[in-house]
Amino acid sequence: MPPSPPLAFPSLDAFYLHLLRACPSLRHASAVHAHIAHAHPAASLFLRNSLLAAYCRLGGSLPARRLLDEMPRRNAVSFNLLIDAYSREGLVSLSLETFVRARRAGVGVDRFSYAATLAACSRAGDLRAGKAVHALAVLDGVSSGVFVSNSLISMYARCSEMGEARRVFDVAEERDDVSWNSLVSGYVRAGACDEMVRVFAMMRRCGMGLNSFALGSVIKCCSGRGDGTMGIAEAVHGCVVKAGLGSELFLVSAMIDMYAKKCALMEAVALFRSVQEPNVVVFNTMIAGFCRTETAIGKEVASEALTLYSEVQSRGMQPTEFTFSSVLRACNLAGYLEFGKQIHGQVLKHCVQGDDFIGSALIDLYFNSGSMEDGFRCFRCSPRRDIVTWTAMISGCVQNELFEKALSLFHESLGAGLKPDLFTISSVMNACASLAVSRAGEQIQCFATKSGFDRFTVMGNSCVHMYARSGDVDAATRRFQEMESRDVVSWSAVISSHAQHGCARDALHFFNEMVGAKVVPNEITFLGVFTACSHAGLVDEGLRYYEIMSKEYGLSPTVRHCTCVVDLLGRAGRLAEAEDFIRNSIFHIDPVVWRSLLASCRIHGDLERGQLVADWIMELEPTSSASYVILYNMFLDAGELSLASKTRDLMKQRGVKKEPGLSWIELKCGVHSFVAGDKSHPESNVIYTKLADMLSRIEKVAITDTEISRMEQNLMNCHSEKLAVALGMIHLPQSAPIRVMKNLRVCRDCHLTMKLISKSENREIILRDPIRFHHFRDGSCSCADYW
Repeated sequence: MPPSPPLAFPSLDAFYLHLLRACPSLRHASAVHAHIAHAHPAASLFLRNSLLAAYCRLGGSLPARRLLDEMPRRNAVSFNLLIDAYSREGLVSLSLETFVRARRAGVGVDRFSYAATLAACSRAGDLRAGKAVHALAVLDGVSSGVFVSNSLISMYARCSEMGEARRVFDVAEERDDVSWNSLVSGYVRAGACDEMVRVFAMMRRCGMGLNSFALGSVIKCCSGRGDGTMGIAEAVHGCVVKAGLGSELFLVSAMIDMYAKKCALMEAVALFRSVQEPNVVVFNTMIAGFCRTETAIGKEVASEALTLYSEVQSRGMQPTEFTFSSVLRACNLAGYLEFGKQIHGQVLKHCVQGDDFIGSALIDLYFNSGSMEDGFRCFRCSPRRDIVTWTAMISGCVQNELFEKALSLFHESLGAGLKPDLFTISSVMNACASLAVSRAGEQIQCFATKSGFDRFTVMGNSCVHMYARSGDVDAATRRFQEMESRDVVSWSAVISSHAQHGCARDALHFFNEMVGAKVVPNEITFLGVFTACSHAGLVDEGLRYYEIMSKEYGLSPTVRHCTCVVDLLGRAGRLAEAEDFIRNSIFHIDPVVWRSLLASCRIHGDLERGQLVADWIMELEPTSSASYVILYNMFLDAGELSLASKTRDLMKQRGVKKEPGLSWIELKCGVHSFVAGDKSHPESNVIYTKLADMLSRIEKVAITDTEISRMEQNLMNCHSEKLAVALGMIHLPQSAPIRVMKNLRVCRDCHLTMKLISKSENREIILRDPIRFHHFRDGSCSCADYW
């Protein structure tokens, strides 16, 4: 005779059901199972299913499977429980196996069986299995029911098959809120925002109810689109309010983020202030919004983010990792290093310094503020260094012109077994571009291609920039033409590369192609156009493009644009016009534009104007050596040795030091750098012998007395670029161009020497200085002796 249940329960089944509901772990469920097997061997199917449900709820799919095998009687509920358990654990094959087993057992699978199985396919992204289950649902006549059709829509949407999802939706006999919401969410996930908007409008016309899940998906889609969806965003906001969901903090946070991403900061702030009891998530979203908006990021906007952080503290809220990373970004944008250090202290106090995003934000803060030692210290103290942290370090080194260190860190990250992402590769390519090491850049490009990054536009842009900066404009053009998708950065890069290499007509041709491709140029694009016109002496065209920039595209000229216009006029000898242009511009007190005019005065030998301009620059910028050097050389060119000597004495008196010239060349064995008169290179004797040999031969190709005189002077100096060219002559084959990079503008004597060497040696020499590229071929230069 079975034992009697405790007095508080009407039956043993009720007693055991109470125990199973209270089980906190698999061990407790197993104990109840053992008690049932011993004391109640004739347990009902309902009780056995409840035991099965307890195992599945506690993550015990293995004991649940054994129990199902041992059960004398089973129904669809028994199998559905195990199918769902396997589905939640991601065991798709076992879920499908159990589904097939239920069909063969003849227990009659129901809509819940199909829903659980389709959920398993959905979680695993197994489209093939999902289609098979769909076919069985059609055979069983349950595919058009709302419960199964909703599961099918969700499965196809998660497998990125929105065409199939839409077909299931269209043929469904019945649709409910879940049907519409699943379709909307699927389009959002697929990035098909236009289709999402149409379905959302249909949903509203059909009078379907809106839940926070669907509205959250729509808001997310609006956040990721351009400014053209501002009206849609406001309409969705209205729908949220009409649906009575305006107080749900999840939706409020999503809408604040949406407005911030659309640069509608006032609307975001107004919505934030309307929330009566914001939680830390809402505060986090608003703080991040201040740092995310594309408009007028400055101290004022970033200060608002820091004020909100203070409010979080005053309300007694616990800041999260996201709070700290956003506040650190605000400090970075505003340049508040000291405030950032205080936040760093708060990070340590809350023991969240191990967060990857906080670590990278700290590194960015210190590197952007020039505190590189603190940045390196943060990196070394980071307990976990993932690729985000390494990328922050690499980009920080590139930003602070520690290019070799950036390459070294990249190789270290590979040695640590990390897989670089697109941003890592892009930063390293920028380092290669700045160092002009095309061979290293080619290796990284191969790595990017192998990793599948070459299809991204940003990767193509980095390659174009790298090849152009390394002196290979043909390779830059080929990479540009290979790109499947080109944005404004792509076009600007190829235009600027041709401009810097003196290929003005090609640069303007690409600009016209860009306009024809309906790509809107930006400030950088026009900077390349002005540079091209300046280097080619296309004065009228350059001035016309200057008007087009402001009148047709609404772009305000920057100091760099104005400098190009001054250089354009100066090249043509229109020095008075150039001076008037500066005085009438908003940059009339910027030394950069005046220095461009000073260089033109030197070229055209206008001593009087040049001296006045130099005096004005020295008043604006008394410690910059560039103006003194240009003035000194201008006096030397004019034979005014006493004035040149006075300029040099003035430099000494004011403690102004000229930056030492440095040139480098990349060969197979690495990068070799030189300073003037450098004898530290292992092949120093061979280099000087080769240089003397080349200089002795250029007498035969010197034409004028001036060239012969300067050539004789050249025999007495060994500037760094000559040493680099001599090393290139020794190691590179006759067909290979010699590419040399220099940190200072090439002097006239060395420029003449390069022209004569290119003719006497029948070699192409490409020399990059801070101003432009010089292509020396057969005794002439691409700059036409104006640089």
